[in-house]
Amino acid sequence: MKIEINKILCPIDFSENSEHALKYALTLAILTKADLQLLHVVEPILAYPQPTELFEPVLNEVELTMKMEAAFEKQLDERVATLKKDHPQVTGKLVTGNTFLEIIQAARDGEVELIIMGTHGRTGLAHVLIGSVAEKVVREAPCPVLTVKHPEHEFIKA
Repeated sequence: MKIEINKILCPIDFSENSEHALKYALTLAILTKADLQLLHVVEPILAYPQPTELFEPVLNEVELTMKMEAAFEKQLDERVATLKKDHPQVTGKLVTGNTFLEIIQAARDGEVELIIMGTHGRTGLAHVLIGSVAEKVVREAPCPVLTVKHPEHEFIKA
């Protein structure tokens, strides 16, 4: 049996952890000659208006989400443009929704063979309350998932 990796998905949130995972994703994309798609998910800001606040708060939340989308799209476009200089197989996509669901959907839609993503390493109460996007992706993904923990020991050569 031969394993082929033609498409890699790397969700990024521009944190140090996701940048670390991107190093792995880029290296594996180069080694396997795979396409690499960076995915950034903007979680919409939802507000439930109080009885006295009918539509104004919702409009403000929608406007705020749109501004966030524009800012993150610019940041994603800049990151992709920088990487494309040396690695033309890199693309970027920005979506709005539930992070873990959008990662799963992007993997399915793109017929991705591998997801490479960082973890934030939350434990205890923070993990229970917030949950782990990486953990949910590992459970539900249609393909293998490589989770990259921020290193205590650096194995990547600069």
